[in-house]
Amino acid sequence: MNFLAHLHLATLADSSLLGNLLADFVRGNVQAQWPAPVAAGIALHRRIDVLTDNLPEVRTARQWFRPETRRVAPITLDVIWDHFLARHWQQFQPDISLAAFSAAAQQHIVPQLAGTPESFIELNAVMWRERWFEHYADPARLERVLSGMAHRRPRLAALRDSYQDFVDHYDALEALFFAFYPRLMADARAQRL
Repeated sequence: MNFLAHLHLATLADSSLLGNLLADFVRGNVQAQWPAPVAAGIALHRRIDVLTDNLPEVRTARQWFRPETRRVAPITLDVIWDHFLARHWQQFQPDISLAAFSAAAQQHIVPQLAGTPESFIELNAVMWRERWFEHYADPARLERVLSGMAHRRPRLAALRDSYQDFVDHYDALEALFFAFYPRLMADARAQRL
């Protein structure tokens, strides 16, 4: 899962949005570094990552990537799942628009940024200003996202090429997302994640 899905599942699980968004930016003993709700959010994010990576649907999806992009498939898939969530937001969360959800998440997270890593603060500045979540619904936007990630991390240059795997298997990837994401939502609501 990427940023949007983590925040969505955190909302359903009544977990810290800051912690769930911050998780990829912190290392070490988070209980000693962060308030209990934030640490619990970080832990939830990490459990969701492990759970998602081991889902049979996600393992199947990884096999659809070409040999030259398979190494970066888990990263690409995280972005792809956010695309499908954004594209079908009203089916998954009919009581609030994606724009309103994004604005509420921003209002909750931004006042808590003091003391977080500089790279996380910079991410927030760009993410909210450019309205990433709403743009994730556009399949072409993923090409820009993956190319940007490849540019920032040269050892992950294959991310740029993985966009083609997304295009080639779009319908099948969408079907897999619809197979597993409702289960994750149900588990989040039931506090089983």
